[in-house]
Amino acid sequence: MIALKALSKNRLKSFLIFLSITVAVMAIFLISAISGGIIGMYSKMIKTDGDIIITQKGISDTFFSNVDIALMDKIDKIENVSSSYAMIVGASPIGHIPIAAIYGTTQNHFSHYKLSSGVYPKEKEVILGENLSKQFKTKSIAIANKNFEISGTYSSEIGFEEGGVVMNIADAGTLFNRSASFILVSSNSPNAIDEIVKKISAMHSEIEVKTTQNFVKEYNQFKIIENSSFVISFLAFAMGLMGIASVMSMIVNSRKEEFGIMRALGKSRFFIIKNIFFETLVLSVVSYGVALVLSLAVLALIPHIEMLQGYVNGSLSASLALYVLASTIIMALLGSLIPAWIASKTDPILLINQGCA
Repeated sequence: MIALKALSKNRLKSFLIFLSITVAVMAIFLISAISGGIIGMYSKMIKTDGDIIITQKGISDTFFSNVDIALMDKIDKIENVSSSYAMIVGASPIGHIPIAAIYGTTQNHFSHYKLSSGVYPKEKEVILGENLSKQFKTKSIAIANKNFEISGTYSSEIGFEEGGVVMNIADAGTLFNRSASFILVSSNSPNAIDEIVKKISAMHSEIEVKTTQNFVKEYNQFKIIENSSFVISFLAFAMGLMGIASVMSMIVNSRKEEFGIMRALGKSRFFIIKNIFFETLVLSVVSYGVALVLSLAVLALIPHIEMLQGYVNGSLSASLALYVLASTIIMALLGSLIPAWIASKTDPILLINQGCA
């Protein structure tokens, strides 16, 4: 109760602390969540329908990979292989959209894209993700100076797939001049995956065969995104926490006269420290709670912003939320308790004079 009274007395100062902590925590949450969301969406796309991925050897990005689609006939004959499909992934201007993802796939993978309307595409036809379809009211679209009929729309749990176009792999091969970006293989026996990898690797010297789990761990683009987001998140985190500590320190230092009066009235150092502790704790927890709610609201809103076409997404993990909560409270307490402890040890008359100066 004493802490709440003190906070209500210094409303402007309390609001400044609340605002600085809220903004700092939101920045940490959003940067970490969005970078993690991009990686998570692509990882989910690869892991969902395959145990093994085949790419061109020595290629760091699937956008530049070229694998012979004819390998599928041999792969399907391997023992314990249940299915395989090929994909071409690329990007191109689509109508008035400067850039959008294009997925060319074999017919046995069309069911991955849940139809919202229409039918799956035939030759020279495409289906549009729901986010992308909102921006087109025509029956056909131009992709890389070629016209395609729109045969339907689809939805997907993976955000950036909804901002893309799906077509037959033969049409995508013509657009991007390649056979397949990668081939994904599913096994009916988890114990046979390593053996299947060995057999496929022996088929051609210019292919690289990995389990989808290992591919996601080692994929260079993910490493770049992870490293970049870590640096940005760390800087935002460090600056945010230093800002919290600085504001708390300035606020506490500005209350030296109040502390001097308390000491002159016989209040103990422990009494002052205890009050500051609870004031800081209340402010930190409330600010963190508001930041968490606002961050979740922003992350829920982002996938529905048409301009982003579903390519930006994110989610907060429980471990990140707890880590940020602990760090926020610790830094706020350090920023407030250290100057409060120093002030409580100072002669009350000096504190009152410093506060009046």
